[in-house]
Amino acid sequence: MGTLGGSESSGERTHVGALSGRPVRIPAVDTPPMPQLTDDGVIHDGESIAWFGGIGTDSRGYPDARSFARRFGLLVPATNTAMEHDLWSIIFQNQQPGGLRGVGLHTTVVRTPRPQVGTPEGLERFKAAFLGGLEDATRTALLAAPQYMIMGLSLEHILSGIDPIREQMRVVEGYCDLNWATWHDAIAAAFERLGVSRIGILTAWESQGNASAVRMFEDLGVEVVTSAGFSCANVQHIAHVPGWAKEKAALELLATPANRLDAIVQCGTNMSMLDVTERLEPVIGIPVLGINAVTFWYALRENGFLDPLAGGGVLLREH
Repeated sequence: MGTLGGSESSGERTHVGALSGRPVRIPAVDTPPMPQLTDDGVIHDGESIAWFGGIGTDSRGYPDARSFARRFGLLVPATNTAMEHDLWSIIFQNQQPGGLRGVGLHTTVVRTPRPQVGTPEGLERFKAAFLGGLEDATRTALLAAPQYMIMGLSLEHILSGIDPIREQMRVVEGYCDLNWATWHDAIAAAFERLGVSRIGILTAWESQGNASAVRMFEDLGVEVVTSAGFSCANVQHIAHVPGWAKEKAALELLATPANRLDAIVQCGTNMSMLDVTERLEPVIGIPVLGINAVTFWYALRENGFLDPLAGGGVLLREH
């Protein structure tokens, strides 16, 4: 793993994020006694066996057996079946030295009991449920002692304009003292790294959702040349949009010679784009920036995982 300079205090570390340039605080989660044992210590057939040796009583703090390199907290709507799978896929494809061995996810769902978003009223109900459940979900996620948080929703689907999105995230960030990876910060960093100024966007949404997405990207300073959406009426159904439809939309509606795009940008964390990205980028010759891969790229780079990574397209492989 590449390293970033920083300071340490009582096991806690702070470094400067590779993309944001802001301080990133990494809480210590292995501080002794870890694991803490009861006064009985190790028992055998119900009896204490002092000779076994100390686990939680010595000066060493033992790491999480699986998430020893970093423990990420991930918040997603309860209807989302794609994002966690995408992130684990990237983790499992990069178990080599310098990769993501020891990186783990702790996923917490935000209750979204009314997933119908085919009308403005339905979208407003979904928005109210998700935003209203964020505080409780964040506090639930903190029970696993994550070291960094990832927001697993395209906030531009439910909020129009970058200022309301940033204001909402300021509220969310007040629920805990951890750093967050968000889609709007991640895609802005990707645009800068890749020199992107003209994009086509692909979503699972209807006209209102697409218009909000266009506004956010324009607020970020890029030109949205063209957009396409699948108009899913139920947010759970977004995960069922087939790969051929994503590829057809990307090739025939967005990445046409006349549009002269610098990149295709996909919104909607429940619409996996990993396989499509890997297939299409060599064909169209421009990056395909799917929200799940790009947001995870941002989280990883901010946390000091700086080596090339497979499974997420050119951005993770070369930047």
